[in-house]
Amino acid sequence: MSAVNETLIRDVVADVLARLGGTPAAAKPAPAPAAKADCGCGGKGTASSAPALRGKFGIYADANEACAAAHESFLQLQKAGVAARVKIVEIVKAMAEANAETWGRIELEETKIGRLDHKIEKLKIIKLVPGVEWLRPDARSGDHGITLEEYTPFGVVGAVTPSTHSIPTLSGNIVNICAAGNAVVFNPHPSAARCAAVAVRAYNEAIFRETGIENIATIIEKPSMESFSAMCKHEAVRILLVTGGPGVVKAAMQTGKRAICAGPGNPPVYVDDTACMKRAAKAIIQGASYDNNLLCIGEKEVFALENIADKLMEQMSQNGAVKLTNAQLDALTKAAFTITPGQGGGCGHASVNKDFIGKDPIVLAKAAGLSIPSGTQLLFAETGADHPFVVEEQMMPFLPITRVKSLEEGVARSLEAEHGYKHTSIIHSHDLEALTQMGRALDTTLFIKNGPCMAGLGLGGEGYLSFSIATPTGEGVSNPRTFTRVRRCVMVDNLKIY
Repeated sequence: MSAVNETLIRDVVADVLARLGGTPAAAKPAPAPAAKADCGCGGKGTASSAPALRGKFGIYADANEACAAAHESFLQLQKAGVAARVKIVEIVKAMAEANAETWGRIELEETKIGRLDHKIEKLKIIKLVPGVEWLRPDARSGDHGITLEEYTPFGVVGAVTPSTHSIPTLSGNIVNICAAGNAVVFNPHPSAARCAAVAVRAYNEAIFRETGIENIATIIEKPSMESFSAMCKHEAVRILLVTGGPGVVKAAMQTGKRAICAGPGNPPVYVDDTACMKRAAKAIIQGASYDNNLLCIGEKEVFALENIADKLMEQMSQNGAVKLTNAQLDALTKAAFTITPGQGGGCGHASVNKDFIGKDPIVLAKAAGLSIPSGTQLLFAETGADHPFVVEEQMMPFLPITRVKSLEEGVARSLEAEHGYKHTSIIHSHDLEALTQMGRALDTTLFIKNGPCMAGLGLGGEGYLSFSIATPTGEGVSNPRTFTRVRRCVMVDNLKIY
């Protein structure tokens, strides 16, 4: 594959930023609504009060118009063939890397959650998303002829993207979906719709210049539940891809159309006395602090054998994490959660305070009443298994550590905390029995052994990348084949040459 023209990339970026009214350094998104705990499109709010980007190249006010434009582009892509798919994949990967710093800043300024360095990195690694090469056909021949099975597109994919990883998710989705021969229409999270529109417009302009296809990825300018519903009902939309929280996943699965759903997670970590404590501590900190713990695969709670719990926490303190006292933990818990009393004097339900989602450790530390060194990656504290930080998917750089007496208890506690999402679980152990027992019991889509959570997506481990991990519907880490139909072509009694 030939490289994308660097001059073209610079021209597209300059043009998009000019439309926004500034240079890369001066581009300042208008204030956006606070990020929602449900990282899907779960509300009616609009993206921002910024000037509209609406016009050519993918930006639409009306969901039906966006779907119709995507369908027209799908028909054009069919005629253009596989070579055009390859070119689209090449363009998106090259532009995501070239614009990583600019787009990372735009996304952070709009959503106000996460870390800039990690938002930039998530765009630079789009090159790890698989493309057309994953669609090799399968053939069988025998006495009665030859049969060929091919992966063919659905048409238009209706997609929902989260506020937590807006442009990276969108970019990876375009690679997977278009490599499979489809077009896509996006209904992004309202809190990250403007940055998503910037990327969509830039991608479309470059793709149009290279292929003549104008709207291969369209986006609804002011997304809402109404626009989501309209997108799902449109006859051109044949399949849905939803990356978000339980609300939007449930809505997608009730549409009557096939839905590929990347839902919530609350990944547990189990650490036993055969693990290397230093390696485990470093991996846990790396994963739980990544983008301030916005990753759905990120380490959310740790269950450590009681005979090594102190050693693990000591290693965490020596490698960039800060331990809270009981009083500081109580203060942070009161700030980070709203507790709704249960019926009959029950323990009730804890709701995450959205003001703390994806914030830097210094923000959490201030709420806990302490000052932390510059560069602190993560806060942690010892808690019980029923603590809100264990039970809830909290998406902030704090990690609860709970002692357990045995492998059996560690696995049982992990299973309980994971809530049956079957999303991600992590273990640090050199005991084959422990590795096997936890893997079988939790039955998660990702199971990472002796590494940080990102290793499950090929970052430090083997594999490929996607930010849409379909756990409720079972497709797993999405790839181009996820968005295809399998068609069988049979030639009877001919073409067999042996």
